[in-house]
Amino acid sequence: MEFSVQEFLLFSYGITLLILCPLIFLAAFIDSIAGGGGLISLPAYLFVGIPIHTAYGTNKFSSTMGTLMAMGNYFRKGYVDYSAALSGGIAAFFGSLAGTFLALSLSPYVLQISLMIILPLVAIFMFTRQSLKKIFSINISIFSGINVQDNLRLKIILCSLIGLVLGTYDGFFGPGTGMFITILLNSIIKLNLIKSAGTARVINFSSNIASMTTWLVNGKILFPVAIPCMISAILGGFIGSRLAIKIGSKFIRIVLAIVASLLFIRVLTDIINF
Repeated sequence: MEFSVQEFLLFSYGITLLILCPLIFLAAFIDSIAGGGGLISLPAYLFVGIPIHTAYGTNKFSSTMGTLMAMGNYFRKGYVDYSAALSGGIAAFFGSLAGTFLALSLSPYVLQISLMIILPLVAIFMFTRQSLKKIFSINISIFSGINVQDNLRLKIILCSLIGLVLGTYDGFFGPGTGMFITILLNSIIKLNLIKSAGTARVINFSSNIASMTTWLVNGKILFPVAIPCMISAILGGFIGSRLAIKIGSKFIRIVLAIVASLLFIRVLTDIINF
């Protein structure tokens, strides 16, 4: 039995979605709880053979929709700090624009080399002794003795810095952004862990929107793949955020630890294969 060209293309398309959709669902599920879903989704798009710039844009499209669904759940349950979300979100938007334009300006080869430089740096941050304490105990503040919640000006400044730095990172690379924001909001701004997760989704959504729009304008989103993956991401974001709200801080800590471990494994694998 021989396939026509159209049948072969349709078959290949079906196989691509069969691989991608479950992985994107899982990525959005993890991302809605603790961040770090890009550790799964971005490599998944690259694995099926999508060129790196298009993989970035398509990944950002689906992850933005998943973040939107998760953000809505946290908003409805009141787990968002508005001043932190607004100041961090505005800064993240502009940071993400800068990061995405930088990624667009690089050739695929240079972009891959850049990622190999970034991943070990992220690993150093994540797996130093102090970073491990922040991930697992989530109760350390570098502003010991200062009640950031009582100082609105300081809170806005700190959230803006968090948004700007991690928004730029999100635009250029992405994986782990939500996790980093959650940890920093909890340890520095002293939001409780569930509210940190909810507020992080708002800031992350702002950076996602800026990055997604930039990739879209530059024609780097593969919509036949992006739309089915978007549906998977919405489902993953909805279910994951509801579980986080229902089960609470202990569940978020567990997922944070798992995502941190996956990030470390991912870094080691990339270094070994480089």
